[in-house]
Amino acid sequence: MTTTLEQAISHSQHRSYLSRIMGLQVFWVFVAAVLACLALTLITDTFATERNLFNVTRNFAFVGIIAIGMTAVIASGGIDLSVGASVVLSAVVVGASMQAGFPIWIAIPLAIGAALFVGLVNGILIAFVGMPSFVVTLGTLSVTRSMALVLSNNKMIYEFGPDHEKLLQLGGGATFGIPNPLIAMVVLAIIMSFVFKWTRWGQYVFAIGGNENAAILTGLPVRRMKVTVFMFSAFTAGVTGILMVGWLGSVTTNLGTAMELTVIAAAVIGGANLAGGEGTVVGAVIGALLIEVIRNSLILLGISTFWQGAFIGSFIIIAVAFDRIRNWRSRD
Repeated sequence: MTTTLEQAISHSQHRSYLSRIMGLQVFWVFVAAVLACLALTLITDTFATERNLFNVTRNFAFVGIIAIGMTAVIASGGIDLSVGASVVLSAVVVGASMQAGFPIWIAIPLAIGAALFVGLVNGILIAFVGMPSFVVTLGTLSVTRSMALVLSNNKMIYEFGPDHEKLLQLGGGATFGIPNPLIAMVVLAIIMSFVFKWTRWGQYVFAIGGNENAAILTGLPVRRMKVTVFMFSAFTAGVTGILMVGWLGSVTTNLGTAMELTVIAAAVIGGANLAGGEGTVVGAVIGALLIEVIRNSLILLGISTFWQGAFIGSFIIIAVAFDRIRNWRSRD
């Protein structure tokens, strides 16, 4: 009798666990990405090749790195439209510095510092001045991209001084056959998964996004937290800019154009709630993967890449719609 009861309880717990997993948006996004990969493997002869998979994993890593930073911003109740501009600013700074003869170990901190400054300005204006994040980051998007144009004189940078090959290896190379940008994304994802769940900083981010007024009343350092969140988002954009220069072997001022839309899409598709308080690192990464698989499939199937925006936009609308339906059901 006891054994039967224990089995029934275990079975019930197992079903409850499965139902929770299947109720997560990120689960269905992952399923969609896997099905898309399987379909492309069967339909095309090129998707499952080593070269194409290498390119897919590397390309989605660029979006995934920034999507992790964007998830923190969205979870705190904000939005960051300046990440694409921070990418090109970081890229121009590292390229121009190395072209001027600076070693890579100096050029990289300079590039990261430039991106962090953009995040600092965003955070101060939003947290201490009280301006809406949409307006502030839309403004800094324009200012930051303009600064990149000024620094580069709107010219391509393709010579990176004595450490030229080191930069190319950093962004375009691989370690044990794994693209270096993918390794960077995985390391960042592991660290931030721990930070989001187990540190005070992560708990504060979600508390602020869930109910900012309650967070203020409980004594949380809301203003300082917002500054750090936007600086973290800028940091991920800065890292991505450096890696993209190494991959492309050059810096152009159109780098990162409209990248903020793709990154926001990855975060939202992965389960981040635009109202704040929700989002996961795993969801951001899987969302980025799905977007890259879509982009790659359009190329392999000979469909114009002009359709990419339509597919991504549709996924955003569907993801938000599912989130709203889920919220309505939880209230009933």
